[in-house]
Amino acid sequence: MSQKLTLTQTQTQRQTQEQRLWLTPQQLLAAKLTSLSLDELRERVEAECMENPWLEKRRSTRTKQSRSSLSYDVGERGDTQSFYDSLTEQMGEYDLTEEERQILEYLIGSLDDSGFITKPIHQIVDELEIYHSIPTSEREVSRLLGVLQQFDPPGIGARNLKECLLLQHPSEKLRSVFENCWDDFTGKRWDRIQERMHLTDLEVEHLRREVQRLNPRPGGNLNDVMDRQMQTIKPDFIVEIDEEGVIHLSLNQGDVPSVKVSEELPSEEGEGESASFVRTYKEKGQQFVDALAQRRQTLLTVMKTIIRLQKAFFVEGDEALLRPMRLEDVAEKTGLDLSTVSRVTSSKYVETPYGMYPLKWFFSGSSVQDGEEVSVRKVKQALQELIGAEDKTAPLSDDRLCALLREQGYEIARRTVAKYREALGFPPARLRR
Repeated sequence: MSQKLTLTQTQTQRQTQEQRLWLTPQQLLAAKLTSLSLDELRERVEAECMENPWLEKRRSTRTKQSRSSLSYDVGERGDTQSFYDSLTEQMGEYDLTEEERQILEYLIGSLDDSGFITKPIHQIVDELEIYHSIPTSEREVSRLLGVLQQFDPPGIGARNLKECLLLQHPSEKLRSVFENCWDDFTGKRWDRIQERMHLTDLEVEHLRREVQRLNPRPGGNLNDVMDRQMQTIKPDFIVEIDEEGVIHLSLNQGDVPSVKVSEELPSEEGEGESASFVRTYKEKGQQFVDALAQRRQTLLTVMKTIIRLQKAFFVEGDEALLRPMRLEDVAEKTGLDLSTVSRVTSSKYVETPYGMYPLKWFFSGSSVQDGEEVSVRKVKQALQELIGAEDKTAPLSDDRLCALLREQGYEIARRTVAKYREALGFPPARLRR
């Protein structure tokens, strides 16, 4: 007869302390703009100019020789990785234990077509223990789900539509609509929302437009992008090396128009709806212009730091010279928040004399050699050389490869060797004969 422990048998009291970082509307706007690609930024600027009559485009001063108008084909460096690969790659930006990685990989594999986690947390805990021999807790799985929800695209890993939209950092007013008027929102009863929240017609219209910018199916959207086998992209940064070996960095503006608040504004004197309308749009216009400037400064700050940390590569172009680098390293050097660095490095590209690279390509995990961190790329390069030089009639097993790598100072486990071998495209020893 089995004994079953129920919640009625024991009572526990738990006190938790939660610290949240509340961003101002200006910070939220700057964060959204920072995460956009060049094409997305152009569309956003055009939309803002259409919505705000006091925002006007500056006349372009770029010449025909400007490289900002060029586009590039991704080709072999491709953006054609799968939805799963794109998410698992982002795990490298976090300092995770092997067990945490396995749990996070299982969560990614549990996403539905919309990018949601629809399984109950307790079911995931049971599946991890039964099918993968990973004992864990609901608290730990929930914590790692919170890590997944920081990945791109925004909203990924949500457990429902409401959480998905909230994860995309809506404005304070729209967040209030979601939290206080969710049933009316899903029922598209904007008249009741307007009445309950005492909104003007203009405010309701802006909220409706903001909703249209949110993505209710982040997984489906990313799958659509990944299905494009060849994708023309524009570099966000251009790095050039002069004859003296000096690195020059420029920020590509592409065909994104510069904007300013119109100097021909009507008088703001007086009271009433008209004067309030002018002040509101003038302030919003200036906030948008300031956010664009902040985006530019943030992107340059992060890219300059990446260049400093990976200077050897940018000078020589040799991938073996890349050093271990994590998002945390860049955040520490720049003084920026980790989430800000993640936004900058997501979906951004740099053109170098050696080709086009996604910024995430410069980040990697690390192994340990003689007490020092070694880039995973170096371990893979050593592994590739061992397999390339092996006797084809007697291929090296993973255990033997592990031993040979350890002789070179790479202290890694056999299962890690197997993972790297598979990533390099080499089958097991029995299939390499």
